[in-house]
Amino acid sequence: MINWKDIVVAPTATLREAIAAIDRGACQIALVTTPQYQLLGILTDGDVRRGILRGCSLDSEVAGLMNTSPLCVAPEDDRQLVLAMMRSRRINHIPVVDSNRVVIGIETIHALLSPQRRDNIVVLMAGGLGSRLRPLTDDCPKPLLPVGNRPILETILSSFIEFGFHRFYISVNYMSDKIKAYFGDGSRWGVEIAYLEENQRLGTAGALSLLPETPQLPLFVMNGDILAKLNFEAMLAFHLQHQSTATLAMRQFSHTIPYGVVTVDEHKLVDIVEKPENKVFVSAGIYLLSPEVLTMIPPGEFYDMPMLFQQLIRQGLPTSGFPVHEYWIDIGRIEDFERACEEYVGVFA
Repeated sequence: MINWKDIVVAPTATLREAIAAIDRGACQIALVTTPQYQLLGILTDGDVRRGILRGCSLDSEVAGLMNTSPLCVAPEDDRQLVLAMMRSRRINHIPVVDSNRVVIGIETIHALLSPQRRDNIVVLMAGGLGSRLRPLTDDCPKPLLPVGNRPILETILSSFIEFGFHRFYISVNYMSDKIKAYFGDGSRWGVEIAYLEENQRLGTAGALSLLPETPQLPLFVMNGDILAKLNFEAMLAFHLQHQSTATLAMRQFSHTIPYGVVTVDEHKLVDIVEKPENKVFVSAGIYLLSPEVLTMIPPGEFYDMPMLFQQLIRQGLPTSGFPVHEYWIDIGRIEDFERACEEYVGVFA
């Protein structure tokens, strides 16, 4: 069992505090208890994402989002029975409580099973020039820039491997020989790696037209300059649950307008708000596509992911946005690279 006290929160805790607890425990759940650890409810990673999609603030109280009737088991229950319960109800975690409903532990399916081997293809986009990171990228492609003790792209690769993915394509262009020399065929990590050679820049979707095979399962596409502590298993489950043709990972971004914003009706002053905060969702550079989507990508032409999603939306095909609340950073500028270097040990080590 994990150290369950690391994931305990009070019912008055904020969603922000619950997310921190979920991240600490790395098991996609927070336990909501009294000060004496009597279980009041649970808050899952999925509950958090659904709350964000409904517009809940990160300062909302956990009590309004938690499941107040979670399934629990007793410490004497057989572990195989617990595993069977998890499988039948398709849940990944069960609190362990005593006869007074006081928490004494938590069982997770990851602790009872080894990671499931997943045959979904993962395409990592590593062909960019990294112009905004010069001079760092004068002699080194951006995906090979070291953050922490290894290149950015290796951290991305390892994050997918952690969830059982083993079939990778890396799209290359700028300094492709260096990337191929470092990653080879993937045997160093116990996976398969092949390469999509871009003789001209094809964009984040256009490179998929170079795939030498037709995938049978949804495939991941991820930009090679992003570090994220994302649960790829949860994103895949979300994609399948919503029967999406394409799912885009999205990150909440907020910025403050440094002025008083005025609303008028013709000449009449209606309202004035001093320095309002504007919250929006932005693309996180991580995508999940069902195989049929690939037929919509024109071969040999520049075609970016926003263009693909706009086409899908226009045609009325089901698309989804998967909210990312975990650690995420787009390493596009020198200051982003420096920040990632500073934060790496605390997040990925």
